[in-house]
Amino acid sequence: MEKLYTASVKVQGGRNGHVTSDDGVIDMDVRMPKGLGGDGDSYTNPEQLFAAAYSACYDGALNLVARMNKHKIESKTTANVSINKQADGGLAISVVMEIEVNGVERQVAEDLIQKAHQVCPYSKAIRNNVEVELKLV
Repeated sequence: MEKLYTASVKVQGGRNGHVTSDDGVIDMDVRMPKGLGGDGDSYTNPEQLFAAAYSACYDGALNLVARMNKHKIESKTTANVSINKQADGGLAISVVMEIEVNGVERQVAEDLIQKAHQVCPYSKAIRNNVEVELKLV
């Protein structure tokens, strides 16, 4: 495998800490969300950061697949990332992707969102480990 790019982000303090990217673009505090016992202050959290990264990557893959199949589309992708309690008491994440596709018929859009799920590096990374639901909206 040929490495094309590496992102480097350091965190100190875990879920109630500070994250910084090596280029300084990301430089912010993170806090536990209220739903997990935090204060609910105006800070981001790992789930929001993952949702932002996954939806950006997936939407890029969707547009790539559309171009490769000679379709001109406009799209918006929202990743809803949840923390779930498992039967054994552990925690796991799940994702519901809400995808808007304009410019093609519904059946073509359905086909494109499935193809994008096969192409997206984030989808590949979590496949068979994280429950992901794709919803054309």
